[in-house]
Amino acid sequence: MPFKGKLVLFGAGKIGRSFIGQLFSRSGYEVVFIDINHSIINELNHRRTYKVIVKSEKSDEIIEIKNVRGIHLGQTVDIADEIADSSVIAISVGQQGLADALKLIAQGIIKRHQLKPASPIDIIIAENMRNADAYFKHKLKELLPQTFRLDNYVGLVETSIGKMVPLMTPEDMEEDILQVFAESYNTLILDKKGFKNPIPEVSGLAPKENMKAWVDRKSFIHNLGHATVAYIGYVYDPGLIYLWQALEVKKLYQFTRAVMMQSANILVEMYRNDFSMNDLESHIDDLLKRFQNKALGDTIFRVGCDLPRKLSREDRLFGAILQGFNRHLPYDKILFTAMFGFYFKAVDSTGKMHPADVNFHNKFNQNIHDIFLDICNFDSAVEKEIVDKGCIFYDRIGKGINFDTINE
Repeated sequence: MPFKGKLVLFGAGKIGRSFIGQLFSRSGYEVVFIDINHSIINELNHRRTYKVIVKSEKSDEIIEIKNVRGIHLGQTVDIADEIADSSVIAISVGQQGLADALKLIAQGIIKRHQLKPASPIDIIIAENMRNADAYFKHKLKELLPQTFRLDNYVGLVETSIGKMVPLMTPEDMEEDILQVFAESYNTLILDKKGFKNPIPEVSGLAPKENMKAWVDRKSFIHNLGHATVAYIGYVYDPGLIYLWQALEVKKLYQFTRAVMMQSANILVEMYRNDFSMNDLESHIDDLLKRFQNKALGDTIFRVGCDLPRKLSREDRLFGAILQGFNRHLPYDKILFTAMFGFYFKAVDSTGKMHPADVNFHNKFNQNIHDIFLDICNFDSAVEKEIVDKGCIFYDRIGKGINFDTINE
C-alpha cells in the first residue's frame, strides 16, 4: 500500500489503538502515538506493530496494525517536531488528559507555522463531548499568540464516536500490553466542513455536512439507549451485571426500544433534512443488536455510572427531554428512564460505586427537587411540567414498579 502521510495521534488507549490508529494505519498512514504510559510507548517502538482483536460471539478476528511508533508525553520537543512534519493530528485522551495534550498541540502548531506558514493542519477531535470544536478553539486561542490566525491555519474536526470497546481483564492486558479488543463497527463520522486540507483518503471515514445532527444522534440515540438499559436493568434486578442480561428480558428490551424510538421522533423534528424515522429505526435496531453482543462484556455499571454527568441538563436523557418539551413532543418515556437513573446504585467488579455516584446519593438523599435544580439546572417555573411529571414517575418507581406493565 502506498504511503499517504503521517498521523500524530494523542492517546494510545483503547479508542486510539482499536479505532483511529487502526483506520489510518490500514489506509497507508504512519501512526505516531503520543501517550503518558511509558510501557506502551516503549513496546510500540520495540515492535512497531500491535493487534486488534475483533470480538464476536462466534469467532474472533485478529487484525495486525503496522507502521506505528510512539513518543512519551514528556518529550515535548520531539512532539512539536512531529506535529510540524505531520499530515494530520488526532486526539483521543479523555477529558482529564485534554489540558496537557492541548498545550503540546499548541507548541507544535507554533513550530509548524514557523517552518510551514502555508501548510495548515487539521485536528480530528475523537473525544466524547458535544461542541468539541468550539471548546478546542477557545482553549487553543488561550495557548497561541494573540496575533495567531487560528481560523486560517487549523481545522477543528468534530467527530461522533460510535465504536464500543469490549472490556479487557487484567489477564488480557498482561498477556499482551499492546493488544486491544474491539467490536466490528468501524465507521468514524466526522465534520466535513471542519477540514482545512482535503479529507484524508481513509477507509471508514464518513464526512457529514451537518455534524451537529450526528453528534446529537449519538447522544440522544446511542448514549440514551445505553443509559436506559442500565437504569431500568438495575432497578429490575440489581444483581444483573451485563447489558445483554437486561436485554434478554423481553419487557426491558421492548421498553428500551420504545424510549429510543421516542427520542428518534424528537431528532427527526430537530433535523428534518438529515434523518427520517426509517433511518433512525434501522439505526436503533442495529444498536440493540450490538448492545447484546456478549463478547463485548459491557456492564450495567459502566454505561450507567457517573450520574452527575449523565443526568445533567444537556446530556443524553435530559437533553432529549428538553428538546421534546420545547417542541411540544412526547418525552414521557425518556423522563421515566431518567427517574430510574435517580435510583441507580450499581457497583463495579470490586463491589464499589463510582465516586461521583456516591457523592450524588449522599448529597441529595432522595430529595428529587434538589436534583432537578442542582444537577439538571431546571427552572422550577418555566420547566415545572417536567419536574412535576418526574416526581410522579419517581414516586411510582419508589413504591415498587410493576415491570409487567412498564410498556403500557
